[in-house]
Amino acid sequence: MKSEREVKNGVSEEDREVKRKRSDSPPPPLGFNNPLLPLANAYDDDDEDEENEKKKSQARGSGELGNEAAKGEGNSNKAQEEVDDDEDDEDEDAFKGRGNHARHVEVRRDCPYLDTVNRQVLDFDFERFCSVSLSNLNVYACLVCGKYFQGRSQKSHAYTHSLEAGHHVYINLLTEKVYCLPDSYEINDPSLDDIRHVLNPRFSRAQVEDLDKNRQWSRALDGSDYLPGMVGLNNIQKTEFVNVTIQSLMRVTPLRNFFLIPENYQHCKSPLVHRFGELTRKIWHARNFKGQVSPHEFLQAVMKASKKRFRIGQQSDPVEFMSWLLNTLHMDLRPSKDASSIIHKCFQGELEVVREYQGNENKEISRMPFLMLGLDLPPPPLFKDVMEKNIIPQVALFDLLKKFDGETVTEVVRPKLARMRYRVTKSPPYLMFHMVRFKKNNFFKEKNPTLVNFPVKDMELRDYIPSLPTAPEGEKACSKYNLIANIVHDGKPEDGYFRVFVQRKSQELWYEMQDLHVAETLPQMVELSEAYMQIYEQQEV
Repeated sequence: MKSEREVKNGVSEEDREVKRKRSDSPPPPLGFNNPLLPLANAYDDDDEDEENEKKKSQARGSGELGNEAAKGEGNSNKAQEEVDDDEDDEDEDAFKGRGNHARHVEVRRDCPYLDTVNRQVLDFDFERFCSVSLSNLNVYACLVCGKYFQGRSQKSHAYTHSLEAGHHVYINLLTEKVYCLPDSYEINDPSLDDIRHVLNPRFSRAQVEDLDKNRQWSRALDGSDYLPGMVGLNNIQKTEFVNVTIQSLMRVTPLRNFFLIPENYQHCKSPLVHRFGELTRKIWHARNFKGQVSPHEFLQAVMKASKKRFRIGQQSDPVEFMSWLLNTLHMDLRPSKDASSIIHKCFQGELEVVREYQGNENKEISRMPFLMLGLDLPPPPLFKDVMEKNIIPQVALFDLLKKFDGETVTEVVRPKLARMRYRVTKSPPYLMFHMVRFKKNNFFKEKNPTLVNFPVKDMELRDYIPSLPTAPEGEKACSKYNLIANIVHDGKPEDGYFRVFVQRKSQELWYEMQDLHVAETLPQMVELSEAYMQIYEQQEV
């Protein structure tokens, strides 16, 4: 007998079972080939791959918490490498190791959209963040409009931009590979090599050695001429204290040559070191699209490393910034705590300090290293002259350096009253002087306008410091120095500005540099300025 349910529906249980078996069987094949089927099977969403890999790595990490530390560290490094491969979106070998989920990227030498590349709008000086998601992972630059976008898959911002704006040529900022979107094939064309060189300037060791011999000018895309190494730096907002410091350090040949070769500091993990190296290569690059450089990425690294002690929009002292920068670079570059670095090889000297305290006949003698020597200026006169004008005093550098001859007594109050005598026992290859012009009291900041008369060339340090020790037997050392950089301050203490005079070694010409302003000047004009910080280079024997 049929059940009430069968009578009500009019369908027997046997018929219902036959229908169920038919629904479980696969549909019959189509009678024609679908041309879109291979594309659908080859579709690969890079963003989903990245998320899946991260989930797998997290699952593996959570399941292996009890393993040894070394094994866990190795697994995390391996997982991070897989994530990086997904983020780069470029390495074909990484895709080959994924089995059925692999994708082959087609490489073409010809692309119909290469004529849309606009080199006038390309600027790789700014931070490499996506203009939509503000992410710094897997960022591409549109070579048509210059904007930064993330990813290359069909759900990425770069893919969307290629469809909305009709911009089809993109370069990966990390791997320097160029792609055409939305077709997603790689472009291998030699005409794009100049863009790669601007994105990541490269120098061979032979080119680095010949930099000081180069006398050729370079031409920017706008038709203006510039000298490699003598380009202006953008003043983002009250950052001239950074610009004059960078321009001065670019004249120190060993320091410049060290940072022009990235292999010299590839072991270092400090972002500040790598940003300083990138800025050095951009300043000395002869194939730039424009005759100026923006130190935006370097300033961001400075703000982070200094914990906003030096930041954009706030004026600071170049002497303080120079001291902080050199010490930070040294600590980041040294492989061990007691090891030296290129910073100390260039600037570190040694002082002998003799302390005499009141009521104590014993003397304390100690030796201390230095990177910079502070020179005390005499106080300015309090009264005006007959013409009712302030008298601007002058002092010779010879008188200021007597402080370090080992005989002149300097009285200090802190930490307690004492009489000090300083003597230079080791002179560095590059000697930095700091004229103490600014003093703060409880009410305002004062500036000492005293002019310092100093030699530009052939400064015999032994004439200034007679107690300077002689070189050991078998070693050649010269006590003559030449001025290579002179930072000056103009204007009032609070509202003034800094500029720098630097020397171009290839022709021994002097240039005045203030942010984007670069102009040739006479050596006599260097001596007439209110010097604030100077760098002297030791002559070769």
